[in-house]
Amino acid sequence: MEHEREPRLLGFGVRLGINAAALWLAAEWVSGFEIDGWQSLIAAAAIFAVVNAIIKPVVDLVGLPVTCLTLGLFHLVVNAAMLAFTVWIAGQFDFDVELDGFFAAFLAALLISFVSTLLSAFIGRPIRWALR
Repeated sequence: MEHEREPRLLGFGVRLGINAAALWLAAEWVSGFEIDGWQSLIAAAAIFAVVNAIIKPVVDLVGLPVTCLTLGLFHLVVNAAMLAFTVWIAGQFDFDVELDGFFAAFLAALLISFVSTLLSAFIGRPIRWALR
């Protein structure tokens, strides 16, 4: 049983690292999205992972008709909303994460999705494959 938990914990660590790298890059490149300090970055990555794992599937399901009508473009709005919700939660715990408006949230979420997908493909999958 203990042997089965280790790959899951390592997988969570890899996912957290990918989220942190994507959030850091978005904070560096997108004007209006700022994360100050590594503690805030790690906390935001963990909050973002929980939001994406628990809340986003429900929002995706509820918004499915609109996503279909907009040929998937509404999904980008959902991603921006999940990032804004992450920033709000981080602010409730006094972490220095700031987001200035919808356009910054939209661009940051777009970049985070892109970077996360690339890093998952080139880092996450090989590690998960090696653990099997």
